[in-house]
Amino acid sequence: MKLRRLDPSEHGKTRELWEEVFPDDTKAFLDYYYYIKTRDNAIYVIEEDGEICSMLQLNPYMVRVEGQEFPSAYIIAVATRKEYRSRGYMGALLRTSLKEMYNRGLPFTFLMPAAEAIYTPYDFRYIYSQDQGTLICGKRDGELHWKSEGVLFSDAGLWDAEEMSHFFETYFADRFQVCTVRDAAYYQTMILEQQSERGGVRLMRRDGVLKGFYAYAGEEGLEIREPLFLSGYEENFRNSVEELADRMQAGQQEIPVYACPPEYADRRKPLIMARIVSLRNLLSALMVPEEECVECSFAVIDPLITENSRVWKLTSGIGETELHVGETEDSEGVLPVADFTELIFGQVTPEELAGREGVILTEHLAGEFKKIIRLSRVCFNEIV
Repeated sequence: MKLRRLDPSEHGKTRELWEEVFPDDTKAFLDYYYYIKTRDNAIYVIEEDGEICSMLQLNPYMVRVEGQEFPSAYIIAVATRKEYRSRGYMGALLRTSLKEMYNRGLPFTFLMPAAEAIYTPYDFRYIYSQDQGTLICGKRDGELHWKSEGVLFSDAGLWDAEEMSHFFETYFADRFQVCTVRDAAYYQTMILEQQSERGGVRLMRRDGVLKGFYAYAGEEGLEIREPLFLSGYEENFRNSVEELADRMQAGQQEIPVYACPPEYADRRKPLIMARIVSLRNLLSALMVPEEECVECSFAVIDPLITENSRVWKLTSGIGETELHVGETEDSEGVLPVADFTELIFGQVTPEELAGREGVILTEHLAGEFKKIIRLSRVCFNEIV
């Protein structure tokens, strides 16, 4: 067995394994992925007899945490040929890639799991649930109602990416404590990705000014992804989708909408799991209300990234909003890294943690944790 990180010139060698393990992905999508995404990603493989039999890919993203930007990585294409499974290859790839990410100072890494149980033993936990809904389209009162006075619909080109980025930053970025950085390059990649899935990004403009947009795909019927539009343009969004469905001859009356506004949602699906990588860097990004004073210490147990297994000391004075992160020898409590992940990302309260196996939490420590602003407003709708 040989585990190594491929040179970028070798990335194309993994396509055969992808096609074998993920046969539902189309040629058009893989052409896009291996031309665009593998230019700057990292691919770790295990080889047997000179053949790639297992792989893990890390797609780089810049993420914003409470206004600070950090590098992060989306783990994808974790795959092993059938005859080589149950040999611990996935675990070996994860441990190696996590060590590399720690050395680079990534606060955390994230993924969309095929099954939660695969990644919980490696201390990944859900941090983001996606609102999903269904848009009922079609004929109303016997006629199509997709014409919107003064609002024009069109597909985005790569030249629109800068405007899309500005739109997100102006109207939506402050809704989230944690999200990917949506710069022009991000939206150019989104446009190309959606086009590879027989879709695109649909713009809504009034008097030439952008009022909203959404991604769509048409491989297996029309799907709408992450609609972002200004208040008052709800009906225009619906009309745009109806026009699109008619143009694509989708023949659908019920169109799934992923990452939809909460008022459209009829379900909420746990979607993205994360794992802390550099605990120090993540702690340094947390914030405290300026009227609060924080002083506490606690031990974190991390069996995979042992550098995180420290007794951490957090302090913040009145009038400050940032946390000062240090180390000490005196601990008020003990938290496994997976439990601490759920706490920091707002999935559980200190009270809910207190009764868990392996958790030691004094009343004072629980109270100090309550003062820290947890990262509960997360947005990760990336597919690859």
